[in-house]
Amino acid sequence: MLLDETNLTEIEIERAGLRLRVARNISIAAAAPVSYQPAPVAAPAQAPAAAAAPPDVSKHPGAVPSPMVGTAYRASEPGAKPFVDVGSKVKVGDTLIIIEAMKTMNQIPSTRAGTVTQILVEDGQPVEFGEPLVIIE
Repeated sequence: MLLDETNLTEIEIERAGLRLRVARNISIAAAAPVSYQPAPVAAPAQAPAAAAAPPDVSKHPGAVPSPMVGTAYRASEPGAKPFVDVGSKVKVGDTLIIIEAMKTMNQIPSTRAGTVTQILVEDGQPVEFGEPLVIIE
């Protein structure tokens, strides 16, 4: 089983609107449960013209998505200066955030040059795969 081979306790994959999540509870008396949750399919809602829906930042062309599930950190260590702040100029490859996954610190690089206009995660916040972390314009 993939979870045993990788020592993961949970994995989630989403493709073509279908989401598959496999998780296990480590317990002496119980077997590892496997769950399947289809991604919710929302019908297009008709919003009143006066109430504008907030823009979906995940669709923003400058959004940098999380490549993994883990915990996001804005600095290399507690109390250190953050890698980037709103207004920071970045080049391709500059470290934006670190994501800790399975006790490994993974640097998340900028995929484009520009200015950081939004930071969408707090220091120490859990993040999901594909969740937007930063907006660069």
